[in-house]
Amino acid sequence: MDGGKAPREAPRDAPATAPPVKAPSRFRAWVRGNEIGLVLVAAVVGVLAGLVVTVIGWAAQGLHVLLFGADDGHLSAMAALGSPWHAALPACGGAILGAYLLWARGRKVRPLVDPIEANALHGGRMSIRDSVIVVLQNLVSNGFGASVGLEAAYTQMAGGLASRLGTAFEMRRGDLRMLVGCGAAGAIAAAFNAPLTGAFYAFELIIGTYSVVTLAPVVAAALCGTFVARFLGAAPFLIEVGTPGTITAPDYPPAILLAILAAGLGIAIMKGVTTVERGVRGSGLPAPLRPVAGGLVVGALALATPQVLSSGHGALHLQLDLPASAGALLLVLALKALASAVSIGSGFRGGLFFASLFMGALLGKLFADVAPLLFAGTALPAVTFAIVGMSSLAVTVVGGPMTMTFLALEMTGDFPITALALAAVVTASLTARKTFGYSFATWRFHLRGENIRSAHDIGWIRNLTVGRMMRTDVRTATLGTSLKTFRRDFPLGSAQRVVVVDAQDAYAGIVLVSDAYSDTATDPEARIDDLLRWGDAVLLPQMSAREAAGLFDSAESEALAVIDGPKTRNVVGLLTESHTLRRYSEELEMRRREAAGETA
Repeated sequence: MDGGKAPREAPRDAPATAPPVKAPSRFRAWVRGNEIGLVLVAAVVGVLAGLVVTVIGWAAQGLHVLLFGADDGHLSAMAALGSPWHAALPACGGAILGAYLLWARGRKVRPLVDPIEANALHGGRMSIRDSVIVVLQNLVSNGFGASVGLEAAYTQMAGGLASRLGTAFEMRRGDLRMLVGCGAAGAIAAAFNAPLTGAFYAFELIIGTYSVVTLAPVVAAALCGTFVARFLGAAPFLIEVGTPGTITAPDYPPAILLAILAAGLGIAIMKGVTTVERGVRGSGLPAPLRPVAGGLVVGALALATPQVLSSGHGALHLQLDLPASAGALLLVLALKALASAVSIGSGFRGGLFFASLFMGALLGKLFADVAPLLFAGTALPAVTFAIVGMSSLAVTVVGGPMTMTFLALEMTGDFPITALALAAVVTASLTARKTFGYSFATWRFHLRGENIRSAHDIGWIRNLTVGRMMRTDVRTATLGTSLKTFRRDFPLGSAQRVVVVDAQDAYAGIVLVSDAYSDTATDPEARIDDLLRWGDAVLLPQMSAREAAGLFDSAESEALAVIDGPKTRNVVGLLTESHTLRRYSEELEMRRREAAGETA
């Protein structure tokens, strides 16, 4: 009967294979049931993240010294390339990436999953193999001079290790997602020597929400990542602001205008990456050669100024410390934006986190030259506008308003400047959200056809499929059955509905038992064919609960048959609208309990 108990579902998010290593059962139980145990595991993740960031940073700097002869590995701070031949090095890096693409072409290589996608769709499950591939690709891209940062490698490897550790402890879905966020928090905190920035990067961009339950583990990971990086010799990422003076109300309008300009620039850069990608694809150039072509363009730009190379750490400090004309700033900004778009659009691996900070600082210094002409009441120094520009452009491209606000605080240690940056960050974020609607990561997901706007967990909706919810004990009748036979086989009260199939067992429709006993059904020899309903409205096992609910609504039916496919139309189950809504509500309640820490 329709009101019977549905078949038992498979365990949610069960891994395809058992993890290679499991923690001892007693230790697993303690971590799963004790918040302190979870904090300790998060601290271990933070230590691993600090080690990962330090090692990857050393490797990238070593490549810069080895290949370009850069002093202390600060490639973008060079006054000029040591040799014109160095302009060919980005193309050499592109050739290495192209060789990997050529190798992967004949193999079934699944798309690489980053921490945001892992938490949004896969319940925090990441592959160590994928993470190693991303790290190597990012190192080759950055090390050979492509205009990309290393933050992708940092968060990918740290998140992958956190996911593997959480899988070994057989953590719940919510705890595993949080642990991946801890990995990212430790990585960003170690990279910028900024624990608050790392923590809120995890809350806003990786976990997708802030809660009291996630606070202690994420902060523990961020602090441990920072301490490890400092212990291993990471330089503090500080900006000397001097004495900016008192920031007053008239200083806010120019900062807000700068934020709007930064949002526009950020959107232009993100669309520029897409334009380059489409142009490269439309050129007919084979995929393995696209990074080579992009590397040649980046190398040519580097002949004008090496500040376009790599992520721009050295160039940022160079621009903040030294005076420059408006023309020189505009040239470097244009070339860096072009180099970043070409690098990512042609297939180099990396992100735009630090590049957006660098370009935002350039935009801020440019704006400082014209601000006194537009706003007579402001007397902010150029470095303050640079910080506002950094925060505003970075929040447009990366996302995370509080992340960028705390980054401004931890870079400067100045609360009045941080308040000014907060106003600008909120303005830039609102402008980008209302005019564009995406950060760089979510924009990339959108282009792939994924409906991911943040790291909020939507994977459970996709996992809650019709095939998992349907009942398989379906009562059926054959097309052409007489009303007399139908009444004999299905007495009134024995079932609410019966699925009708043809001679080839293909779905034909549904007959409501009450219709067979209605006053209009007077001829016992008549066929039930005239009583058929919903012959064209069917469900497929792979449909999600949301899709099923929409189909119930459009078909105006309380139950629909589930078929194996549109060609054979063999009935494999039946699903009712009430059971779908009940299961959906149960899953929502489970996610709420996870967010609130109600795991008991």
